Amino acid sequence: MKASLETVTEFEITYRGTVYPWHCDHMGHMNVMWYSGKFDEASWQFLSKLGLSRAYFREYGAGMAAVEQNIKYQCELHAGDIVSIRSRVMEIKEKSIRILHQMTNDESGIVAAVSEIVGVYFDTKIRKARALPHSVRERALAFMAEGAVGARQ
Repeated sequence: MKASLETVTEFEITYRGTVYPWHCDHMGHMNVMWYSGKFDEASWQFLSKLGLSRAYFREYGAGMAAVEQNIKYQCELHAGDIVSIRSRVMEIKEKSIRILHQMTNDESGIVAAVSEIVGVYFDTKIRKARALPHSVRERALAFMAEGAVGARQ
């Protein structure tokens, strides 16, 4: 059972930006590679809010790797559009986290795209997944909205 997307106010703002002309393809709308890039930036902002910052990764020899991403394109974006991405935790497991991002055209209020990303926490020396720190799991649980898939061990 997945959480519904009732309102964007349930999400944490993790990205704000502009669609520039060089983001657009020959069809005149933002190319898919830029959606992925903006969702990636939102992911790193959100992970940092959970305690997984660059400094943390360096200190503990850890990292995150995206192992799955699904993007649903719902509305075209064009040069000059101002966008925000709002994010929330959908699921937390022992070694992974599933984040939902919602990209909105700020002027129209229309959701342009939705992305689900599954990231795995891993040891950078041995290149193997390891358990997420307790403090990160606690912060992630606090970000989970009512009705989301519950925490799983």
